[in-house]
Amino acid sequence: MAFPVDRPRRLRDSAVLRDLLRETRVVPEDLVYPIFIVPGRGVKSPIGSLAGQCHLSPDSAARLAKSFRDEGGRALILFGIPDRKDETGSPGADPEGPVQLAVREIKSAAPELLVATDVCLCEYTSHGHCGVLSPDGRVLNDPTLELLAAQALSHAEAGADLVAPSDMMDGRVQAIRGALDGAGHERIPIMSYSVKYASAFYGPFREAAQSTPRSGDRKGYQMDPANIREAAREAELDLAEGADIVMVKPAGPYLDVLREVRLLTKRPLAAYQVSGEFAMLRAAGDAGLLDYKAAALESLLGIKRAGADLILTYLAPEFLRWRA
Repeated sequence: MAFPVDRPRRLRDSAVLRDLLRETRVVPEDLVYPIFIVPGRGVKSPIGSLAGQCHLSPDSAARLAKSFRDEGGRALILFGIPDRKDETGSPGADPEGPVQLAVREIKSAAPELLVATDVCLCEYTSHGHCGVLSPDGRVLNDPTLELLAAQALSHAEAGADLVAPSDMMDGRVQAIRGALDGAGHERIPIMSYSVKYASAFYGPFREAAQSTPRSGDRKGYQMDPANIREAAREAELDLAEGADIVMVKPAGPYLDVLREVRLLTKRPLAAYQVSGEFAMLRAAGDAGLLDYKAAALESLLGIKRAGADLILTYLAPEFLRWRA
């Protein structure tokens, strides 16, 4: 008696059956929406490099947060652009800074939303680097840690639900965890940008955040795009220091890295679909070269399938509307 031939196509003939058997799904709870906060009131200024995104004052961010929540959104991450910068990025820890004010206004307007904050110095330093510089232009790791910890603590005291250090300084998770715990914020989680590459895909973000380095580059503290074993080491170190969530950034060009980190740990894993990835999708869609909606949804599905529990993406509001 001959065995029947296996025919996977039989499982694809029915649309209902295909849906029932779908292995990977992207849902609103997976997405974190990045927004850019500036000083002032009533500011909602389009960002030329990021179609559909705006610079928002704290009150405008609160209005966006309410709308995002009403459409089914669950989480935001805030990036601050101050009106004053200095050599050490000290405005980042100002309790009356744009991020700190926005956290308070958003939590008042939409308390159900999870509000995360990016913790880094690059938006706040006059030179645009993620740490304190030596006289010869090198980023000084250890002197930077205290400043990062102070910034994270100011975010927690403003009411942030989660802090996310993106600087790639060694030891910053431990420093931030110590500062938070010492001030009674033991329950505030840390989502660490553990695997952050020195990528060419950050251009639109750097324009939006006004954080392009004045000189040099960030290859001395961000990762070489050629390396994957280093990713596992960076993630392991951050987890050992107390990170609650680790992140891979960028997402799409680094799905192999994302899968490698997924296999390394059972801890929550995030991926950042960065500004360049988003901009390419929008540009190709606007040029009629691909179906923007279909390609955008497929890109999110690929990131989720590779192992991400959370996806930071500028697509979040559109995703919610597409599902409506």
